[in-house]
Amino acid sequence: MTNIFDTHAHYSSRQFDADRAELLGKALPEGGVVGVLECATHSGDAPRVLELAHTYPYIHAALGIHPESLGEEDAPTVAVYGGDWRAELKALRPLFEDKAVVAVGEIGLDHHWPLPAREQYDLFEAQLQLAAELDLPVSIHDREAHGEMYELLRRYKPRGVLHCYSGSAEDAAWLTAQGLCLGFGGAVTYKGAKRAAKVLAAIPHDHAVLETDCPYMAPEPVRGRRNDSRNILHVAGYIAGLWETEPQAVLDTCAANARRIFGVE
Repeated sequence: MTNIFDTHAHYSSRQFDADRAELLGKALPEGGVVGVLECATHSGDAPRVLELAHTYPYIHAALGIHPESLGEEDAPTVAVYGGDWRAELKALRPLFEDKAVVAVGEIGLDHHWPLPAREQYDLFEAQLQLAAELDLPVSIHDREAHGEMYELLRRYKPRGVLHCYSGSAEDAAWLTAQGLCLGFGGAVTYKGAKRAAKVLAAIPHDHAVLETDCPYMAPEPVRGRRNDSRNILHVAGYIAGLWETEPQAVLDTCAANARRIFGVE
């Protein structure tokens, strides 16, 4: 199978340092991977994200400040800017002029970790405003923050992807009607992922995209190992059962959706 488009990856992660060139230069293309959205999480990894997008034609860049960067002592948000995300976002702003950048991300809200709620809300809102200003789609992180997240999504109506969607089928209906795509990765294959199955059975197929969040969240049957884009085959196989079609048809549909939402060939 081919036509794998991974809409959320972190190949700039240190977990790929030992074999990144071999993996991205040979193994992934030979494994059917035709597209990857490589997401930055702060100003520190943004240059590496851009370098990957410049080196490998199938990789596209998303730049943004992840909410967790507000609480990580070694992230530039804290270590360089002292928590002043406004200064960091200002420093990132010129990088969006690079043609390799196709989205603002990874951005969002996270109430799982003890992060400053007001600051991450304001940071997310500022990046939604930036995406609107630049006319770019977004790649959104939403962890245990549905209430505030949905408030902002209703207000700003961004286009893009709600990464690793964990909401209900009812919320998925209005989110997709508003134009957002929903991202599905390894978690949908885990035992007990009944909510995801209901969502996938209910949403329009042209509003679903596939992702890894690699090196994290490997699907069954490779759960617990370092993840990469080739493992989307397992996710496509699971979704094919729900959609009563073939895995290749799932890959083709979701790749077309990804190309449309991020404006790439």
